[in-house]
Amino acid sequence: MKNITIRGIDDPLDQALKALADQEARSVNQLVLDVLRERFGLAKAARHSTRHHDMDGLFGTWSAEEYQGIQGAVEAQRRLDPELWSCDAP
Repeated sequence: MKNITIRGIDDPLDQALKALADQEARSVNQLVLDVLRERFGLAKAARHSTRHHDMDGLFGTWSAEEYQGIQGAVEAQRRLDPELWSCDAP
């Protein structure tokens, strides 16, 4: 791997790079590398990053009553049977 130094980065560019890196949860170094790779057609195809939106219409559609019913069912499934999980030897 090679290293390069870029001189002459003014405050507005520095702030823009840092803001975008923060927004995308990347380091400034990684952001610059990715931008350069994209510019020169060397970017690797993203793997395992497909975003699906097919269930977006379901979010926020439960009523409070429906939510409580579902929560009750989930809680019932989370209960442990003490007889099955006791450590007492017969």
